[in-house]
Amino acid sequence: MLTDADCRNAACPEGSTKRRLTDSGGLFLEVTPNGSKRWFWRYATGGKVRALPLGSYCKPGGGKVLVSLKAARAARDAARNVKETGADPIQQRKADKLAASISSVTTFEAVAREFHADQVAGWSPNHAAQWLRC
Repeated sequence: MLTDADCRNAACPEGSTKRRLTDSGGLFLEVTPNGSKRWFWRYATGGKVRALPLGSYCKPGGGKVLVSLKAARAARDAARNVKETGADPIQQRKADKLAASISSVTTFEAVAREFHADQVAGWSPNHAAQWLRC
């Protein structure tokens, strides 16, 4: 099990491309030579081993902690709960992000209705009704 001091003092050895410090339940901290530290949760689904990124521990070169050890463990547990429902956590995250972007995108209908509301004062009632039907 990792401690906060282990995470804070983790460094990548010279000549290595990365170093992985493992915690429990598939959680690990990946440290690169430039000093970046990122959390991942490793799990298996559909016969494949996958790694779900959970966030950065801190910015390269130090700085404030972005995702603490405690927060990474909580994110791992949340992802494990998603996996237990039968869904792939990576695919679920992509679907959630897509759903959020679709709901926030302005639709053609919304723009057309706004244009209609701006123009209806200068149009005849028949033209305004026809414009909405089209």
